[in-house]
Amino acid sequence: MSRWRNNRTYLLSIENAFLKMNNINRSSLFLINTKQRIGEWTMQNVKMTGSFWQHYQDVVANSVIPYQWKALNDELPDTEPSHAIKNFRIAAGELDEEYYGMVFQDSDLYKWLEAVAYSLQSHPNPQLEKDADEVISLLGRAQNKDGYLHTYYQVKEGLEQRWTNVRDNHELYCAGHLIEAAVAYYESTGKSELLQIACKFADYIDSVFGPEEGQIKGFPGHEEIELALVRLYLVTKENRYLNLATFFVNERGRQPHYFDLECKQFGRDQQGWWHGNYEYSQSHIPVREQKEAVGHAVRAMYLYSAVADLAELNNDPTLKEAAENLWHSVVHEKLFINGGIGASAWGEAFAGAFDLPNDTTYNETCASIGLAFWAKRMLQLEPKGEYADILENTVYNGSLCGMDIKGERFFYVNPLEVNGESSCRRRDHKHVLPERQKWFNCACCPPNLARIIGSIGDYFYTQKGETFYVNLYGDSIAKLYWNGQEVEFVQHTMYPWDGAIAFTINPSNSVQGNLAFRIPGWAEGEFNITINGENAAGEEVVSNGYLIINRNWEKGDQVSLLFPTKAKGIYANTKVEENTGKVAFTRGPLVYCFEEVDNGNNLSTIFIGDTSIKEVKNSNLLNDAVYLQLTGSRLQDHSDDLYSFKKPYLEEFTLTAIPYFMWGNRGKGEMKVWVKQQI
Repeated sequence: MSRWRNNRTYLLSIENAFLKMNNINRSSLFLINTKQRIGEWTMQNVKMTGSFWQHYQDVVANSVIPYQWKALNDELPDTEPSHAIKNFRIAAGELDEEYYGMVFQDSDLYKWLEAVAYSLQSHPNPQLEKDADEVISLLGRAQNKDGYLHTYYQVKEGLEQRWTNVRDNHELYCAGHLIEAAVAYYESTGKSELLQIACKFADYIDSVFGPEEGQIKGFPGHEEIELALVRLYLVTKENRYLNLATFFVNERGRQPHYFDLECKQFGRDQQGWWHGNYEYSQSHIPVREQKEAVGHAVRAMYLYSAVADLAELNNDPTLKEAAENLWHSVVHEKLFINGGIGASAWGEAFAGAFDLPNDTTYNETCASIGLAFWAKRMLQLEPKGEYADILENTVYNGSLCGMDIKGERFFYVNPLEVNGESSCRRRDHKHVLPERQKWFNCACCPPNLARIIGSIGDYFYTQKGETFYVNLYGDSIAKLYWNGQEVEFVQHTMYPWDGAIAFTINPSNSVQGNLAFRIPGWAEGEFNITINGENAAGEEVVSNGYLIINRNWEKGDQVSLLFPTKAKGIYANTKVEENTGKVAFTRGPLVYCFEEVDNGNNLSTIFIGDTSIKEVKNSNLLNDAVYLQLTGSRLQDHSDDLYSFKKPYLEEFTLTAIPYFMWGNRGKGEMKVWVKQQI
């Protein structure tokens, strides 16, 4: 096997020489494979045109990416330095300094490059592309001759120490983010330099890890490379990448446990800071035997995303069953109303079923983004309305809240309740902040936000066979291939502020097939649909949460959908003790919250009485935003005494609720999603 690998490297070098001699760019070879993909498309096919997602993509292009570029170059005053770019310059021999940062510092730069790739599609920027190309050139100069690229070991620990701690030291995690950036940048720009760097690294990893004699039979402590290898396979059609992803998933949790063997081999503490609890890395038992979501929530999402990918691509029913079991555990037992996951600050992890605290929860932004990654892949595995409902919820509520409206400050943790300065000083609340931060020493969340916002169009549609599924709604233009035809889908809508959506379908020629429109769970089955101005009754079938219409589609055909976005109260299962006797409010896909700036402090004294709700447009923060006004009461004391024999009394007043993702943009203060209900 090793001889075959060496021969392949030799053949690859001959191939590269041939391409160079004949002035052929390797990207043209990759492009052939890209166009051959069935049911696949890339982010450049969907352009956001309306005020909501276009606003956020504008913010990413004009604020977040330049801001993060300054952070990566250590140009932000009064913030933790990144040193990420300097680390690569040191590795390339161009700078004589010491390594600085986390062991996974490289990934910050990779995620920035991926965000740049998406942004260049909607916001062409020659200077930004030039900066990115120069960074890519730097990565090439820093890359080891054998393909290895991880500055922590190249600069600090020494190459002889690489792969001695795959449990903790994120080599494969960083490689995964490099691969994802490379695929995105190639698909966006057609430039293959970064893709070749990633392939070279992936080829090296494939020579090191695997089932053959002399190879490491291990897997990463922090999952990521598994889903990245799938993306690389889809672009290159190189089966080795798919096989390596499959190997990593299959090895996870097998006995004897690789992490135990690694610790013994290299004389390292077997317990580690996580005390040997392999639930933390979802490696406590083999993946196919896992039925409960446990451990570090972000790691889990990256693993589960790969499991769904491999279940589909390998046609593996056992992995499909595992993905479905884990989905049920997350969505039906461990999901916060705002699409957040990971209740425990200790380990940034899942807690037990129905353990969903509001004020001490962790709900890392990256975890919500990871849930969106997973939901998208579950939709590709089997289109179901529930998967798209969760995708929508976690994108609008669990992810966007991680960034302010201007794209200048960020949340790492997203609580559902902030009770003032005193609670923030308590040790068990130290992770909960009443205002967003400029940056973090562990800066994984801001670039993750940038890349999901930039690529949001890639989540809108799923194709299975002859059916096109519309998962998300938003003002946009999509150009996709369907049943051999290039078809333009135009959405006109004020979504999420309004539930009216007008579709125009423009095929290059007439096309016969199914269009499936998601009926959002929050609509509770209510909708209205017309085709070319006429009632569509009798033409549609409702299945798995989608309204499916089969017909011969002609250029200019119009479909009008209307979902009621009426605001309403929502209640938690009584097993969620934290929310017994409380109510939260939603409108369409959005979860709402109450802020101190609108309702005064001491929000714990608020009671909701009559649940009649007035909807009010307010464009102070975002155009066309809708706030809610409700009748409520505040519990008042008769005196300032700490304890009293006099019963507090209720004083009626009008409360204001705003969309949860918008909280914290008007100064710091208290916030609540769940409030007591007056019976």
